[in-house]
Amino acid sequence: MLTAASGWETTTLEEFVVVGIAARTSNARETTADGIIGRQWQRFMRDGVLAKIPGKADARILAVYTDYASDKDGEYTFLLGAKVAVGAAIPEGLELRKIPAGRYAVFTSERGPVAKVVPETWKRIWATPLDRAYRADFEVYDERAADPQNAQVAICVGLK
Repeated sequence: MLTAASGWETTTLEEFVVVGIAARTSNARETTADGIIGRQWQRFMRDGVLAKIPGKADARILAVYTDYASDKDGEYTFLLGAKVAVGAAIPEGLELRKIPAGRYAVFTSERGPVAKVVPETWKRIWATPLDRAYRADFEVYDERAADPQNAQVAICVGLK
């Protein structure tokens, strides 16, 4: 449970589905000029992808890390999109991923520039001894992230 010392809490979630744009990457690749996460965000905003997703459950943007090859050091699929109603149509060019039911550790970033606070929160996650499932993790961009220069983001990490 949430304590001042831990800085995170656990929650149990039901399965849900996310539709968006997806690409394979790795944390090692993201530290180079070949990183795709920044380019995926640019494409998502430039092409108005959120508006093209039918049956959205809410206005939040979800950044999903799934299809892990192994752990934080292996490849994974990064999907940027929105939670949708089960059975929603999937437009051409978009992909669907299921977020499995289960326990998740929820970390909340500091408030600040999104390009700074999100990587800092992931570093905090990697330094925290968690029994991670490596099935699906996701970042939640809600009204607290409306201003990318003063954003706060929740990151949900799947647990075994």
